[in-house]
Amino acid sequence: MSIFRRLMDRLAHRLWAGRKVTLRFTADYRIAGFTLPLIERLLLDDDDGETYRSSIAQWMLDERPSLHTYRGELSCLRIDGPLQKAGMSYLPLGGLIEAPGVTAHLNPVEAHQLDGRVQEAIEKTILNWIIEHGLYDQPRQHREIDRHKADREARVIIARWVADHFAKPMTDALPDRSDRPYECCSGELGGSLCDGCRKGSDHA
Repeated sequence: MSIFRRLMDRLAHRLWAGRKVTLRFTADYRIAGFTLPLIERLLLDDDDGETYRSSIAQWMLDERPSLHTYRGELSCLRIDGPLQKAGMSYLPLGGLIEAPGVTAHLNPVEAHQLDGRVQEAIEKTILNWIIEHGLYDQPRQHREIDRHKADREARVIIARWVADHFAKPMTDALPDRSDRPYECCSGELGGSLCDGCRKGSDHA
């Protein structure tokens, strides 16, 4: 990119920062119906929107669309699409390993094999967690959540976790009074809310 182009980009950023713009797209009806809700979420001007945008920011750096991206503490595996018909099965177009001291491209067969091994490891880890926490013995929960109540309870647990792990509790996890734990919840296990708070009553 030329110096002039960089200067123009910086100037445009300063002039348009904080302003609203109107975006117009032309797309196939079927595609539009599927992507419009995704676009609306990506354009949210809040923490949700920032999280959605961050989750796909890597797309701009990849030459191919990714089918799966697996991340460890230091290493990353990307499986590249689109899927290709291969006899009675399908294979990815390739893959990429990035680890300390290693950057390696995978051919379709290698990517398929490593993808399967990682999926097996994930499945085993999840099943072990289920057994360790006795989840098979508990009632099956609904997939959907009440966002307001679930977020409030999560922030309470985060605040108590911070208090347990750091000498000086951080207050960022409690942005407003509605998220602060009440005294009535102090006896609940694992930082959970009491029955009254879960129901949204103002008994505290």
